[in-house]
Amino acid sequence: MRMTDAGTAEGWARALIPQSVESLMEQAEAMTLASFGATVTYSRKVFIPLTHLCRDVCHYCTFAKAPRNAGSPYLSIEQVLDIARAGEAAGCREALFTLGDRPEDRYAVARSALAGLGHGSTLSYLREAAAAVLAETSLLPHLNPGIMDDDDLAMLRPVAASMGLMLESTSERLCAKGGPHHGSPDKVPAVRLEAIEAAGRAGVPFTTGLLIGIGETRMERIEALIAIRDAHARHGHVQEVIIQNFRAKADTRMAGHAEPPLEEHLWTIAAARLILGPDMTIQAPPNLQPDGLAALMRAGVNDWGGVSPVTPDHVNPEAPWPHLMALGAATAAAGRVLTERLAVGPRYAKEPERWLEPAIALKVRGEVDARGLPIIERWRAGTGEPPPSLPAAGETMQTGRIEAILDRAALGRGLEEGEIVALFEAAGSDVRRVMDAADRLRRETVGDAVTYVVNRNINYTNICSYRCGFCAFSKGTAKALRGPAYRLDLEEVARRAAEAQARGATEVCLQGGIHPDYDGHTYLSIVKAVREAAPGIHIHAFSPLEIAHGASTLGMELEPYLTMLKEAGLSTLPGTAAEVLHEEVRAIICPDKVLTDEWVAVMRAAHRVGLKSTATIMFGHVDDYRHWATHLRVVRDLQEETGGFTEFVPLPFVHMEAPIWRKGKARSGPSFREAMLMQAVARIALHGAISNIQASWVKLGEEGVIAALGAGVNDLGGVLMDESITRAAGGANGQLFDVDRMHRTAEAAGRFARQRTTLYGQVRQEAAA
Repeated sequence: MRMTDAGTAEGWARALIPQSVESLMEQAEAMTLASFGATVTYSRKVFIPLTHLCRDVCHYCTFAKAPRNAGSPYLSIEQVLDIARAGEAAGCREALFTLGDRPEDRYAVARSALAGLGHGSTLSYLREAAAAVLAETSLLPHLNPGIMDDDDLAMLRPVAASMGLMLESTSERLCAKGGPHHGSPDKVPAVRLEAIEAAGRAGVPFTTGLLIGIGETRMERIEALIAIRDAHARHGHVQEVIIQNFRAKADTRMAGHAEPPLEEHLWTIAAARLILGPDMTIQAPPNLQPDGLAALMRAGVNDWGGVSPVTPDHVNPEAPWPHLMALGAATAAAGRVLTERLAVGPRYAKEPERWLEPAIALKVRGEVDARGLPIIERWRAGTGEPPPSLPAAGETMQTGRIEAILDRAALGRGLEEGEIVALFEAAGSDVRRVMDAADRLRRETVGDAVTYVVNRNINYTNICSYRCGFCAFSKGTAKALRGPAYRLDLEEVARRAAEAQARGATEVCLQGGIHPDYDGHTYLSIVKAVREAAPGIHIHAFSPLEIAHGASTLGMELEPYLTMLKEAGLSTLPGTAAEVLHEEVRAIICPDKVLTDEWVAVMRAAHRVGLKSTATIMFGHVDDYRHWATHLRVVRDLQEETGGFTEFVPLPFVHMEAPIWRKGKARSGPSFREAMLMQAVARIALHGAISNIQASWVKLGEEGVIAALGAGVNDLGGVLMDESITRAAGGANGQLFDVDRMHRTAEAAGRFARQRTTLYGQVRQEAAA
């Protein structure tokens, strides 16, 4: 659509009004899919009508009641909590407070009731009620209290995840005598626009929108949408815009007023999408247009708003909410995926420190995935909880795009970062489609064997000079973490290596903290001690951080130092200390650690001197899909240069004891969907470069590993005698995954297990159970 006068109302009118609804919907749908994919969100909420009293007299409203019809002027705190707890028990995550606008300005009974409750205003009492819900339940309050000024917003912000106020219209005509807003001081457009501005100044995630069909023209709707657009451009705070259709209600002055036809609703939604842009969430209440849901989505809707399994729509009681299963089926029939969200929109939930008060930010951050959407299942990496089922067959509006990306990946030439992000964004049945494609590539590349290595972990010290936010293993000044600090002497390291070899291990994996007394000679002495005690064992040792530390303390370049280690007996390097190879992430979780370029430099040097290595990613904390895509590209690019990576190992963040999580500054690990997609997308994005994808049984648990074996994984790593790093983080999946268990797990996935060497060669004789 070409605009000739910078998006003015007149320009938009000339561009929109002559076009057919079908043409506008086609443009709007393409824009919506480009930004939101197949996902259509909703909030599972409970409605809390704090008071039905209101100083306004809107001529279409049945929510507001006169005192003689309202019963008790206000719900008590006990009643509020009863409703909230019923919602919580039904799986709700949002408490939507609906109430009339400043009834104390009109009714003595409201003033008297407030005085008896110890408050001078409805908004003050609202704060107490919302604070009670926030403190006593897991629900996040969303407040719709009418007009608010700067002081009101400052008072309410600490107890609300979000707030809202419908603009409805910017038409002054509607406030004139005979109009639907006559006699309603809070419906004056300038008053409502100033309240929306105030919310922007306060940094409140805000919901607003239009009520169409009450007498406004299309031009006036365009003007209202532009007013919302401009306020959002100034403050960035409008999290969603509702396009709500007027419904005539009995016993109101507008009972005989014609309702807008579906076509008019579709025109306005499409206009909203085109004016407000691809990133704005556009909502339409599904209960007010139950037969037009597919058309609403085609017009640009990507959110159904709040749907309550407990309470009715108090504003439109004649229109019951659709059952969630029916809404999900209708959404799926249109090629979309119904997905739950929080009271605060996903874009804002991804930046809680900017948009939310600390206590609410803490709750939000702990609930969401990398998209800013709530993780519904109880499963978390390392907890031992059973994983959820993922959707099976079907298609979405994004299936064609996903399949085109998968076809390109199958050629083995790699993917662009945007394509990798699109795979991580897969929703609904497309998740299974990505997993199945990864599994086909696995079968073509390495066959059906599930490989593993018999090894032992030797973590020679947990004392570390670094303060990585995700690490609960290292000890230093931190006092809240598990276990005492220790440092093994060389004799004990050698004894454990010899014992491992005697027990049938072919590999020892050696890593530890960066002890302040360690230098480059320390690592050389560890390798020599192990090689002497266990001459035939494969020494897989030292992260790039340890290598960089050792070289720098001796004033050596990387390649000469790595050559010394190799000559002393070092066999391969673990690809840890990578975390996420993106400086935005590293600046938060490990600001004093090696940079991305430094990690790459160590690996490049190792590969050049003939030391192969693994590559890892530790994901699900402060990162998002862009960062994951960059990481995969960095790994692939280096592999294409050196060919030195033996495998790629996704490591889901285990949050329970991680310092950064305990401080409320990280998410609670990835969702199961994200964990499975990481295995699958790694296989797909690295196809043609790295043949082996390893799942971490320590992080995923046995059932999670079985699922991962259907998502492109061909390796289960090592039996890991004495695993301690994940256990220090709160992991519950044990210290050892023995040989029998490796075979049982492979069989449960319909595959067979085979022991391997560290470099994926065959062993002469497989270890006994």
